[in-house]
Amino acid sequence: MSKLGTLGARLHRGEIGYDFVGKRFIWYGISILITITAILGLSVRGLNMGIEFEGGAVFTIEKTSVSVSQAEKYAEAASGHDAIVQKLGKDGLRIQVATIDTAAADKVSAKLATDFGIPEKDITGELVGPSWGDQVANKAWQGLVIFMILVVIYLAIAFEWRMAIAALVALIHDITITVGIYALVGFEVTPGTVIGLLTILGYSLYDTVVVFDSLKEQTKDITKQTRWTYSEIADRSINGTLVRSINTTVVALLPVAGLLFIGGGVLGAGMLNDISLSLFVGLAAGAYSSIFIATPLVADLKEREPQMKALRKRVLAKRAQAAAQGDAPASRVSDEQPYDEDDDAAPAVVGPRNQPASRNRGRGRPSGKRR
Repeated sequence: MSKLGTLGARLHRGEIGYDFVGKRFIWYGISILITITAILGLSVRGLNMGIEFEGGAVFTIEKTSVSVSQAEKYAEAASGHDAIVQKLGKDGLRIQVATIDTAAADKVSAKLATDFGIPEKDITGELVGPSWGDQVANKAWQGLVIFMILVVIYLAIAFEWRMAIAALVALIHDITITVGIYALVGFEVTPGTVIGLLTILGYSLYDTVVVFDSLKEQTKDITKQTRWTYSEIADRSINGTLVRSINTTVVALLPVAGLLFIGGGVLGAGMLNDISLSLFVGLAAGAYSSIFIATPLVADLKEREPQMKALRKRVLAKRAQAAAQGDAPASRVSDEQPYDEDDDAAPAVVGPRNQPASRNRGRGRPSGKRR
């Protein structure tokens, strides 16, 4: 078995682990800092809306030796507006000029033909009205709102309302960061960007639901035992699915990174940046939020319940009693019945182990002699 596979198996069995929930305020702080940065970038710089949303003209030149920077100067001088020039293939250019009408577009096309030294028929012009972009934006907002509502309803029915709230917070977290990155980087927002934003919602929700499903299974009849608190079982759920989440995210990021860095950066296919950047940032943010935000937030909400507060007091009292008697380390209680008959499904305490993780199935206590 590979090292990663061995690590995943040990995480799943509870032999090793990381205290994600215990350090939740660190992750909350990091997310708040990133979110504030994204909001500031959005407020100060704003989004670079594409021509589909603002309206204007697109001029395509199939073959020219003029550089991108020089073409920008020609287009701005001809139109009197800022222009965005993208490389198309090896010799082609795509020039976007916002907020110009048909008469102005004809004049710009003629001036560009003169500046580029090519016949005007070799320049393909296309006018785009802002109303089309408004329709795309409105439909995207409608789709986003409907998606959020359905997610909350489904998770509230399949799991519980606390998990629905946590998942909603994680989704808003991912969208905010992705939009903020677009503002900071200055990439153009096009319908492809909108499609990318809607696509990442599914990826973000997938990892979150996987952890929630594990958490739901492991917290059945949790109040009938005094071995683990809700937060400790939440840690076990995160650790048990950690390698799976990493593998899924890496496999999804690799082709998107190829589109972004090779297609958009090396080959100069700027149109690929529209969707690839939103996918890349959104996938990474979604993996982070499902591990560091959603589940710790659920644990926070659950620990506020009277039943969970009472359970925590019983667990800590039992451990303190066992430690005082010298029966077991304070972090373990060995004289309880197993939480579940299946050892692999039984939640384990996340953190350093002072005893082997295996237990006698009949009595539910660590193997080996007591001291």
